[in-house]
Amino acid sequence: MTRIYFNEVVTRDGFQIEPTFVPTDAKVALIDALSLCGYAKIEATSFTSPKAIPMLRDADEVMGRIQRVPGVEYTVLVPNLRGAERAMEAKADELNLVMSTSETHNLANLRMTRAQSFAALAGVVRFVDGQTPINVSLSTCFGCPMEGDVPQADVLSIARRFADHGVRGLTICDTTGMAHPLQVKRLVEALQAQLADTQLTLHFHNTRGMGLANILAAVQAGITHFDGSLGGLGGCPYAPGASGNVCSEDAIHMLDAMGYDTGMDVTKLIQLARQLPQIVGHDVPGQVAKAGRITDLHPAPPL
Repeated sequence: MTRIYFNEVVTRDGFQIEPTFVPTDAKVALIDALSLCGYAKIEATSFTSPKAIPMLRDADEVMGRIQRVPGVEYTVLVPNLRGAERAMEAKADELNLVMSTSETHNLANLRMTRAQSFAALAGVVRFVDGQTPINVSLSTCFGCPMEGDVPQADVLSIARRFADHGVRGLTICDTTGMAHPLQVKRLVEALQAQLADTQLTLHFHNTRGMGLANILAAVQAGITHFDGSLGGLGGCPYAPGASGNVCSEDAIHMLDAMGYDTGMDVTKLIQLARQLPQIVGHDVPGQVAKAGRITDLHPAPPL
């Protein structure tokens, strides 16, 4: 079976919209524990203005304190040139830039048109000049909650322009869980045909219950890199209805059960997911942590 690689985003995408600040000690301890689970990449934090994302105001301290495990990449979200400078000072393994393929969402999220965002991010790519790998996350690729359908041609055009600028990877995001499996198949096949040398990662939300189905459709279409969030935490604060990300342990458990090689310690991951409600102070959406693995059997009732 094909090797599948997972990127964990809970301490950035998951924590950014929590109502209560997650203590730095808890973030560092969770990242250190996740680093031992077999992830290819962990999105540790965001070098965004503390005024914009107060829940991640401890980004520099988090990056300075985590215990980095060989073979795991520690990536950070970077909104602009100043963020890139901070991230490089913190020795991030990858810079994750972001813009939307929807004009309306980009204006709501970043206060810029798509053209302005592209120009600004292209400036970041030139500044970094190959010193640190760059990934670009493209939001609302499968639909915008304000505009509706985002033309596939728009997604392909923006993706192509970033690839031509030499970024290492692109994350194709279903920001509000509007994707369905057939749409996923069509888009990823088109992307792979045009961007054979670009690492493609898929980022799904489970807003309408299709997250795992969309992951499976992408795997069957040849995608090998995925984002997930422990417990299914996270969402976009600027996208109405963007409930949680696809749950890491649920997705990895599914693929593991199907015989795919995820390289993950699923048992250890579920143990961490069961600790997550104590960290954030509320229940989380993940299912496998509640129900157990399908191989976890129970004693027969007495006759």
